[in-house]
Amino acid sequence: MLPGQQTHIDLPAVDHQALLQAIALPVLCLDPQGEPRWANVAAQHWLGWEPGQTFDALWRDPRAARALHSKQPCSLELELAGSAGWVLAHSSPLPAGGWALTLQSQQELRAAKAAVAHGAELLDLARDFGRLGVWERDVRTLKGRWDRQVLSFWGLDPDAPTPDLSRAEMNVLEVDRAPTNAHFQNSLKQAGRYSTRYRVRAQDGRLRRIHSQWLVKNGDDGQPERVLGLMMDDSEPYALAQSTSELESQLALAVELGGIAVWRHDLISERMHYNIQGWKTLGMDVRPEGLTLDEVRSLIHPDDLPQVVASAQQALQQDDPVDLEARYRHADGSWRNQLLRRSVLRDAQGKPIAFLGVALDVTEQLARQRQADELSRRAEQALRNAEQRVALATRAAGLGTWELDLGSHQLLWDEQMWRLRGQEPQDGPVHDQVAWSFVHPGEREGLRELIHAALAEGSTLANEFRVVWPDGQVRWLSSRSTEVRDPESGRRRRIGVDWDVTESRNVETARREREIALRESIAKSRFLARMSHELRTPLNAVLGFAQLLLADGHADDVAAKTRRQRTEYIRDAGEHLMRLINDVLELSAFQGGEARIDLRVVALETLVSETLPLLGPLQAAHQISIEVGPMTEHVLADPMRLRQVLLNLLTNAVKYNRMGGSVRVDAQRRDDSVLLRVTDTGYGMSPDQMQELFEPFNRLGADCGNIEGTGIGLSIVKALMERMGGSVQVDSRIGEGSVFELRLAGATPANGVADGLEMDAGLHEAGIHGGPESGLGPRVASPAAQQPGRPGLEVPVDQVNSILYIEDNPVNAIIVSEMLARRKDIVLHLASDGGSGLALARSTRPQLILLDMQLPDFDGFEVLCRLKADPATAAIRCIALSANAVPEDIARALSAGVSDYWTKPLDLGVFMAALDRLFGKLS
Repeated sequence: MLPGQQTHIDLPAVDHQALLQAIALPVLCLDPQGEPRWANVAAQHWLGWEPGQTFDALWRDPRAARALHSKQPCSLELELAGSAGWVLAHSSPLPAGGWALTLQSQQELRAAKAAVAHGAELLDLARDFGRLGVWERDVRTLKGRWDRQVLSFWGLDPDAPTPDLSRAEMNVLEVDRAPTNAHFQNSLKQAGRYSTRYRVRAQDGRLRRIHSQWLVKNGDDGQPERVLGLMMDDSEPYALAQSTSELESQLALAVELGGIAVWRHDLISERMHYNIQGWKTLGMDVRPEGLTLDEVRSLIHPDDLPQVVASAQQALQQDDPVDLEARYRHADGSWRNQLLRRSVLRDAQGKPIAFLGVALDVTEQLARQRQADELSRRAEQALRNAEQRVALATRAAGLGTWELDLGSHQLLWDEQMWRLRGQEPQDGPVHDQVAWSFVHPGEREGLRELIHAALAEGSTLANEFRVVWPDGQVRWLSSRSTEVRDPESGRRRRIGVDWDVTESRNVETARREREIALRESIAKSRFLARMSHELRTPLNAVLGFAQLLLADGHADDVAAKTRRQRTEYIRDAGEHLMRLINDVLELSAFQGGEARIDLRVVALETLVSETLPLLGPLQAAHQISIEVGPMTEHVLADPMRLRQVLLNLLTNAVKYNRMGGSVRVDAQRRDDSVLLRVTDTGYGMSPDQMQELFEPFNRLGADCGNIEGTGIGLSIVKALMERMGGSVQVDSRIGEGSVFELRLAGATPANGVADGLEMDAGLHEAGIHGGPESGLGPRVASPAAQQPGRPGLEVPVDQVNSILYIEDNPVNAIIVSEMLARRKDIVLHLASDGGSGLALARSTRPQLILLDMQLPDFDGFEVLCRLKADPATAAIRCIALSANAVPEDIARALSAGVSDYWTKPLDLGVFMAALDRLFGKLS
């Protein structure tokens, strides 16, 4: 009643008031103006009402509450002011005017509804992320219900009705159908837990691998009544587990289909290189040389450039990847949002040499964020009551679920959340400091920023982070969460799931490291091959003209002798440089695992007897005697490579020996191995020298003396032995000599023994220098090439022979011309490119074509192909004459049809000897 009003209301008799005071139901009387006039004890206590308090002060929404002032009885669910909660209010008009209100609490009912909705939310979230479906069937009628996930496994529309059991079985593969049906039917006879696996051919033709688990429950009569089940689609995990190579292919495909750009920032050249997707993201054509650092920075939005530079500095100071988002200008002028991750590649000494990174264009994803939020809201509305199924789903998928109340900041974890961190489950809310204590220190700052941003925006969050277990091991967790709002109260919560992704992260890291190693190996091989070609070309001129000068200079005057001595210095220096190039290429091939090893059973006695003659001139010059001890063993090795190793060790034993000293070679079986030893009486080495013995280019001080060498030989020996599954050790004492011991797997001659002829044919490929097989001259023509009847082989001396040399380098052409001038029976034709060379071949029909493999118009392979395709030139013998000395190039040329492959620089003596074999000696 408002102050000043004089309204009369007939109150109940005193005994009625006493009765109303005694009951526990809150009762409130309103006067005709709708204001509280009287309340029983229960209403006063519950509402905290006091006489004089207005009607509007009782309710959270007074306007809605005024509907109780109705002429007819009325019931409304209303929220009380203060903290009294929700009530169901019933109003009835009084005969004398006014209304009587009775109130019933709705708190417990609303709390129960909220708990039900929460359980349904968690269930649907687990099903979405875990590829899980839920199903039910009545044991007696076999009628059932499938959720949308199970329907999708069968390729059915999410709104389609659940098929009956017989129709559903028709999609099960025939080979699985009978055993699966029998197992299910047997399970219906007794309550309990059951599971099986089978394959389903969906309506769209896709094959799915299903893992089904179910619980048979009894009814009130104690007999099976209901089946509650869970299905998991195991198709993807099964496919991923097929093989490592398939996994790599799938990951590569995922990179391509996912639009992931991969980039490398070389810190030495300061250039950026991208994969195909990277260039597409920038809208640029592929540039093999990459972009300079300044070009890349010009593409970054000015506001984002400082944080990009800061992220690079941060990455240099840590071993963990660094993530950021920045805007890059597309070629069409638009700005594209890029998610970037970079890590540092360091060399063996820990020095940074490159940034490696990935980038993902998320421009469209940001535009679709609102659509994703709407889908999340719809999914939230579609949740159903399935608390028991949530527990079953999360347990089967290894998912941990959590909830954060954004009002009270109360965090709740299920048991799996604790186990994902290596902890025993604990009851009650999780303190914020406890939750963060499990996160890896390197992840905390970035993770806090991500979470705070998601909380501020109310957006869905998907991220991965590391946790540290009590035993010290580090595990990777993936987390997905979304925000949920109560439409009535506005209460905000974030619900999410965590699961372990450590194994998939390890697989991805290993794949990325293999790709980097492969790219670096290919780049190194290309670089060395190119350098070999570029160095051999000028060396051909140096050595070629030096040999011509030495061959022509026979005067006996002092000036001529001085010139000859100087020319010999030039020749010797060039040959030393050539040996160094060959050794570097060979060592690189062995260390990179590119050189081919052909393991066979090798007789050591045959191997040693065929190797010793190669030491004749060197042995005589140093007056060294060589003794061969017991040599009856057989080993498993590559005969060509083992001969190379032995020749290298014997050469060193002679060169670094005392004048008139001795060398001994012997073999001894030890268990399953054979020890092949080379012992010399040389100067010996100190312990410090032996520690550096196998380092490339380290000659242990001998480079200051007059003994030739490159310091690579023993490095090649070590690499070869390891490739053949063996090892090399050395024992040496100053003033007493050295013992080099090769350990190889023992073998029996049952499978045959590689002979000396087979090893001789491989001397050039092995890089053994000396004689006609030297890399300084042409290779010896193969025996098949010397058979009678082949073009250009046994031409009579009195007949003029024609040779065509296709070469674009005029210096190389002059050298060959000078060499061939010593043969009066040979006419030389020169062509400077492939086109003119083909024309000369057709018009002159030479007996032999010398072909350079790199020409200005098209390469030697194309020339060879056109020669073979033309009947007029198809039978002409072609020999490759090239500075490319890489074994792969030689093998490719021989496979393409060249009769032989001669490498530059040319050796005059070997070159002339080859002509004698091809055309006969001049009388």
